[in-house]
Amino acid sequence: MDGREAEGSWNWSTITRILIKAVGMFVVFNLIFACFDPWPLMAKLSVYNSIVPGRRRLPFGSDPQRSYNLTITQLDVMVASHEIAGEEKQPGEFRVLVLGDSAVWGFLLQPGETLPAQADAAGYHTADGRHIRAYNFGYPTMSLTKDLLLLSRGMEFEPDMIVWFLTLESTWRENQIAPLVQFNPGATRALILEYHLDLNPDDTRFQPTSFWRRTIVGQRRELANDIRLQFYGLLWASTGVDRYIPTTAAREIREPSADLNYHGTLPGELQDSQLSFDVLSAGAALAGEVPVLIINEPIYIDESIGDGRYYNEDYPRWIYDSFRERLWATSEREGWSLLDLWDWLPSEDFKDSTVHYDAEAAGVLASFLAETIYTFTESAGDR
Repeated sequence: MDGREAEGSWNWSTITRILIKAVGMFVVFNLIFACFDPWPLMAKLSVYNSIVPGRRRLPFGSDPQRSYNLTITQLDVMVASHEIAGEEKQPGEFRVLVLGDSAVWGFLLQPGETLPAQADAAGYHTADGRHIRAYNFGYPTMSLTKDLLLLSRGMEFEPDMIVWFLTLESTWRENQIAPLVQFNPGATRALILEYHLDLNPDDTRFQPTSFWRRTIVGQRRELANDIRLQFYGLLWASTGVDRYIPTTAAREIREPSADLNYHGTLPGELQDSQLSFDVLSAGAALAGEVPVLIINEPIYIDESIGDGRYYNEDYPRWIYDSFRERLWATSEREGWSLLDLWDWLPSEDFKDSTVHYDAEAAGVLASFLAETIYTFTESAGDR
């Protein structure tokens, strides 16, 4: 064998050994990743609240090139990117966690225009002089279970009050397994079992949690999105943009059904089990001594739709009225604090949907919320 042959044989042998070691290491890393949940540790490596400020609202978006934001499904990563994760509670602070859907998140609003942001920036105080700090824990999808999931994480940050915005659509039982819920089956199942929620912990809509699904390969999309969110944080910090907002946002005009059905339910058919008030009970139990204020959020009203038999293109009058009656009855029975602001805003304040109001309306609601918190703390101090 000449020198060139020996050198070639040695090279192929070395390459083979390197490939075997690389494959072995890849398999080992996948096994470790699958056996130990790495997301809490990875969240601590976030650029947010370290290299760049924390975001004013949870990450959500489908146009990252223009919004420097994207939808994340891992709760640890989401919360780590939020400003609340980087701000220790200060003496004299009255910390308010605001839950809700896209109206609270501010779907067509800049980060500083949302209801929580305006309540936070205005310098409001409680009756005993504490500074009201409001944190936006709203998230675009209508599901009380999604809100409960976020509340379970938000309680880690010692809120003094929970403000929970909802509407009929978010209480509807069929809507509870929202995308964020689907991608966090372990945490959701724990809540279902602990609070005896009327939900199936084995619902097929939950993302599978098989061993393969927990590996690096199985979670490659989530890992890629996490890395992308860190990268977009640098661009977001320099621009302040986290949502691309079109210059025109028109409401979709839909002709409602003539039979007044709502998700297939006809007048006279509504059952209590179709409304997820048990999730509100779970939220109150989870909050413990922290007061929870439930707000039936304002909706767009156009009674000309459907010959006056609809409040808007989403809600037939019969079911929305019944929902409100049952919400009030349940609140009185359970001792919940409830504000019913469903018709509080004029129709011209709404933008592209039945719940998305403009920045000025958000400011009015923020002011009213601050007054409500002041009154609440004043009455609490009297007791």
